[in-house]
Amino acid sequence: MPDPTAPTVSTPTAPTVSTPAAPAVPAAPAGSVPTPAAPAGSAAPAGSVSAAPGPGGFFPPRPDGHPGLAVFLNAGDPPHLLADLALMLDEEGVEVLELAVPFPNSPTDGPVIRRSAARALAAGTTLDTVLAELARLRPALKRLKVALLADWSHSLRHRDPAELCRAIAAAGADALLVHALPPRLRATWHHACQDTGLAQVTTCYPTSTPEVLADAARAATGAYVYLVAHYGRSGTTPAAGHQSLADTVRTLRAHTPPTAGPVPVAVGFGVKNAADLQAVAAAGADAAIVGSAAVARLEHDLDTGGDVVAGLRAYLHDLRPPRSPQPGPAGRTTSTTSTTGTASTTSTASTTSTTGTASTTGSATGTTGRAGTPTTLTR
Repeated sequence: MPDPTAPTVSTPTAPTVSTPAAPAVPAAPAGSVPTPAAPAGSAAPAGSVSAAPGPGGFFPPRPDGHPGLAVFLNAGDPPHLLADLALMLDEEGVEVLELAVPFPNSPTDGPVIRRSAARALAAGTTLDTVLAELARLRPALKRLKVALLADWSHSLRHRDPAELCRAIAAAGADALLVHALPPRLRATWHHACQDTGLAQVTTCYPTSTPEVLADAARAATGAYVYLVAHYGRSGTTPAAGHQSLADTVRTLRAHTPPTAGPVPVAVGFGVKNAADLQAVAAAGADAAIVGSAAVARLEHDLDTGGDVVAGLRAYLHDLRPPRSPQPGPAGRTTSTTSTTGTASTTSTASTTSTTGTASTTGSATGTTGRAGTPTTLTR
């Protein structure tokens, strides 16, 4: 689950590539410490490549009235298809790809994401192969933003934070989300991201303390707050529904620094169909994060010999059905959904929630830190 007490950074995994490969990421000296991401608009040091999001931030308002969408995928699952999948997401208007560097045995992820990570790791996916693949892919993307998710212990603990943040930004990532970052290292990672101009994704829960919510909102001015819908494993849905998060969304917005625009809030965990997406929007959130349900569709097509890119595209069409803008009062336009609020899913793999195969990227269970808030971030 995401760590509500501090910003997190993520790094994806992907096959090695031959074009603008990201610079090698040197190992950090023993005892070095990471820092979180920088607010949007921070200047990157000379020689680094800024990956700051374009106009409108990570989740600009959509003409069709749908909420924004972030899709979680493990880099390297399947091998050599990251570019095809990312280009399809870009074509379909997905706002953010949450690209994870795979790591083993996540205690808070359900079986779908665990199996995906195991496949990617078996294919040899590492932080460096992900950065190289991203560097090759990035010039072809038109509007899709990439938030890299990396586990601190598996991928980051022996890396120098400043060097690594420069490499991540140079590869073309727009933001970083660190999974399971020890609280004592949060400030170090924050400064490293800030100095590089790399935006930071922060995390929190509805049950987080007011102090944690305020910190998450303040630190996410460059990216967005990942609001984990509830504690549990990926593949499950909050008992009270996503609309019950409205108070937490309002609290986060109230803590946005006056000099910054409203902080975008993206809700993850348990989002699997069009009805869930609309419930997230009804709570006032800017976007939903979909993980297990998307990965389950991909896994289904891998198992049955289907086209994984076409299958995921079909799932996205069900998730955000087409809408036609309609004239509204006083010359305004409103959007009318052309289908019912519940998506007709394209495969059984993307509809089963009881087996943990159809959930979002934001599972939120882990060790607890101050005031009972978790210190471990997962999808």
